[in-house]
Amino acid sequence: MDQAEKLRTIVKKNQRNAPKAQIFTVTSGKGGVGKSNVVVNLAVQMQKRGKKVIIFDADFGLANVEIMFGAIPKLNLSDLIYRGKTIQEIITPGPLDIGFISGGSGVMGVNNLSKEQLKFLVGNLSKLDELADVIIIDTGAGISDNVLEFVMASPEILLLATSEPSSLTDAYSLLKALHRNEEFRQTETKIKVISNRVTSEEEGTGIYEKLNAVVGQFLNGNLEYLGMIPQDAAVEKAIRQQQPVTLLYPESKSSKAFDVLTDCLIQGASAPIYEKKGIVQLLSRFIFKKD
Repeated sequence: MDQAEKLRTIVKKNQRNAPKAQIFTVTSGKGGVGKSNVVVNLAVQMQKRGKKVIIFDADFGLANVEIMFGAIPKLNLSDLIYRGKTIQEIITPGPLDIGFISGGSGVMGVNNLSKEQLKFLVGNLSKLDELADVIIIDTGAGISDNVLEFVMASPEILLLATSEPSSLTDAYSLLKALHRNEEFRQTETKIKVISNRVTSEEEGTGIYEKLNAVVGQFLNGNLEYLGMIPQDAAVEKAIRQQQPVTLLYPESKSSKAFDVLTDCLIQGASAPIYEKKGIVQLLSRFIFKKD
């Protein structure tokens, strides 16, 4: 049995033995559209509903999630990989005891790790399936290899876009790169659009319809519409105070929108349309690419 086959055996064993958390990967075609803010507030709303949530910050080198939480983690992913810390030790508690794992600046992307490091990482991250009901992955913005790997591996993608032409163009560029990658399995992936910072329901659905039209015409694919988050001064106030808007201003219009989005995600999660993938299955693709 060669090394690659041994790794597959480990992954399959972990998949059988561990319960599988629901995984949502939040991404966008460009930065500055509010991606980390959406990640944090969806986590808050899910935790309020009794779900145990862990955020995996895969935006390596940046610290948007911890800024939103107003907390500085003592440990991050590099401490797990290089310094022998356990997965439990690198989880930083946030509001409502939401856990989050910082990618830190010491890891230049999962795709750059050696196979042995990936084996160690997957073995440890498999424990997240036992620690959480929901894992939300916050990717970097754009279409780097690292972003695409996480997006391609995820069973459920939340694509964030605004009405700005550059946001729509970059979101389509990400979708084009995704669909044209030979490893992407469209039938195994749900891509749900969240329209952010909109002034009306019509503007929100308009963003989705524009993206879905070009994806259907040029990529022979289709998107789903999850919903919209309105432009709201309360969001900016909450960010300045380093707190999620859903905690600081729970009656704000944006908080109510996050309520609706969360209910849609939870209800959708119960529909047995696609096989539920755990974190081990998601991370295993990084190993197998190195065969």
